[in-house]
Formats: sequence, C-alpha cells, structure tokens
Amino acid sequence: MNEGKGILYLISTPIGNLGDMTHRAISTLKGVPLVAAEDTRHSKKLFLQYEIETPLISYFEHNHSLRMPKLIKHMEEGKDLGLITDAGTPGISDPAYRIVREAIKSSINVISIPGASAVLTALVSSGLPTDRFLFEGFLPPKKGRKKRIESVKDINATLVYYESPHRIGRALKQFYEILGNRPVVIARELTKLHEEIKRGTLSELSSYYDNKKVKGECVIIIAKDDENVYF
Repeated sequence: MNEGKGILYLISTPIGNLGDMTHRAISTLKGVPLVAAEDTRHSKKLFLQYEIETPLISYFEHNHSLRMPKLIKHMEEGKDLGLITDAGTPGISDPAYRIVREAIKSSINVISIPGASAVLTALVSSGLPTDRFLFEGFLPPKKGRKKRIESVKDINATLVYYESPHRIGRALKQFYEILGNRPVVIARELTKLHEEIKRGTLSELSSYYDNKKVKGECVIIIAKDDENVYF
C-alpha cells in the first residue's frame, strides 16, 4: 500500500533531563534524512549532545499549514521523516496529529518511537489512581476555562491537565470553585534539577501557589470526586 514511500517517525525526546533518550530514538534521528522540529534552536542542543547531524526544519502550530505539503511531498518521494517536539512525545498537545492524519491519507506508514511523556511521568508519581484517567491538555488561556472544567465535573476518573506557570494559581482557584476540595498533585520541572511534586488539596495548593512565581510548565493531577486520599 505504501510501496516506494517514506516513513513518518514520531520520535519522543526528553522532557528535561537529556539522559532520558532511548538508543532507538538516537539511531532513528541519525538515520532519517530530515527531522521536523517544533523549535529548531531548542532541538539543536539535543542534537549536539548526541552528535546528530541530520538537517532540521521547523514544524509548529503557526506554520503547519505552510510546511505540511512540503513534508508530505518529501515522504511521497520515498524519503523518511523524523518528527520531534520540544519535549516529550509528539502529538500530545501539539500539531503533530495533523501531519499524522495527512500521512495516513497518503498511505504513508507512521511509526512511533516511544519515550518520555510528562503526562505519564507525573501521573505515576502522583499517588492518585491510574486505572482510569482523563487527559484534558491545556485549558483555554482566556475564555471557556470554567466551561471546560464543568464539563468533566462528574467524570469518574483522575483528571490530568497541563498549565502554564503564569496561570497555575488561577487554575487551581477555578478547579477548587467548580470541583470542590479534591486531592490534587502538581508536578513541575519534571526530570530536571529543581523537580517539584506538591501534594495536598485544591484549597491548600491554591493558597500555596497564589501569587507565587514558578518556572516550568506544570502538570495538574486531580482526584475523582469520591476518592478518599490523604497526603
């Protein structure tokens, strides 16, 4: 079905600690003729660390429609393409799914090279149930935040969100107002030198992060409504 066409490789990269790179990811990045990256300047640091000399091309939220035809044509001509994000697994809260969809439409094979993921790294460290969880990604930066939270209020699962450090205090207040005083875990700077995992209730951590300046994107893990957890 895909005879003569290249392969799209979705390659996971470290979420912080550059040591969290798999041998398969390194060999794949070295073996493909081109790598599409969210931020080529950021990715060059990783390439330098592992002596990867493969050419880079940018592919991110605001240029995906411009880049897509060129990248699909590249693979239709029989050349493989590596795709990486700034950190973690491509396709999680970034536009990688769009090129995956187009590749499938063009009968191009898609292969995922697994590795680091902030969602799972935070979740398994949280101490909250992992048998059923709902990943909600980022809340809208302005309008629609409360509506999004209200839509999952009655879902019987651990809730997982990404949030900017600039909005973490605001987010926790909104979760507390809408979901009640549930157990919550905040994971920040995962795998890095200043990794921080804070556990408590939405009330406690809302107060802790109120007007507090923090760095690094945060993962928020919230217990389901009837979860009897005490940290």
